[in-house]
Amino acid sequence: MGTVQMTALRSDASLLSVSNIGPVQCEVSNAFAAWARYGVDRAAQQLLGSPIARIETYGSYSCRNVAGTARRSAHATAGAIDISGFVLTDGRRISVAEDWSGGTSAEREFLRVVQRSACRRFDTVLGPDYNQAHRDHFHLEGVINGNSFCR
Repeated sequence: MGTVQMTALRSDASLLSVSNIGPVQCEVSNAFAAWARYGVDRAAQQLLGSPIARIETYGSYSCRNVAGTARRSAHATAGAIDISGFVLTDGRRISVAEDWSGGTSAEREFLRVVQRSACRRFDTVLGPDYNQAHRDHFHLEGVINGNSFCR
């Protein structure tokens, strides 16, 4: 299975950096790049008044099982990315952990908009409302193949 290493993504007007990310399956990287440009950067401009400078992640590839099970995680095949936050070009940092419930109304709306946008591009999207293990990040997995699970 082919993987790529992403270091930056194209937005409408500039490059967005991506922190702490390892190899990612090619299909997942394409969906991620489109989501970053059309879902995240445009939402940041519309709702927060500033473009995205960096998407912060907890990583992608990690050869491990789903917590508490014997089943391999999508991370074990570089098929998932965990998103922890976003840094705007004006210096503000929007954190899933801190701003999902505690941010300004615009920050909370931004996080919900980008999660819904991810649900249109990825097969599985898990976030803070799913369970305690996802309270601080968005888990983006696979690409839409007719079935999706968005929480």
